[in-house]
Amino acid sequence: MPDFISTTLGQPNSLDLNPVEYSTWSVLQEKVYPSRIAYVKELETRLIDEWARFDQLIVDAAIGQWRHRLSACSETHFEHQA
Repeated sequence: MPDFISTTLGQPNSLDLNPVEYSTWSVLQEKVYPSRIAYVKELETRLIDEWARFDQLIVDAAIGQWRHRLSACSETHFEHQA
């Protein structure tokens, strides 16, 4: 959590504030699961291969949304506290 948000006020495990969860993972899932995966090793191989080809612009865009998401989550959280 940023220093300006107390851990008692924030949601340290919020999926809304994790760029991997709210953006990157869904794109990666679409690429990794086009067909059924039979073995864990196959899943591992697909994840590694797709991550190597992953477009950095997607990651950058997700990180670019972070401050906006933080503000929205903070406003919502504080509204519920009032």
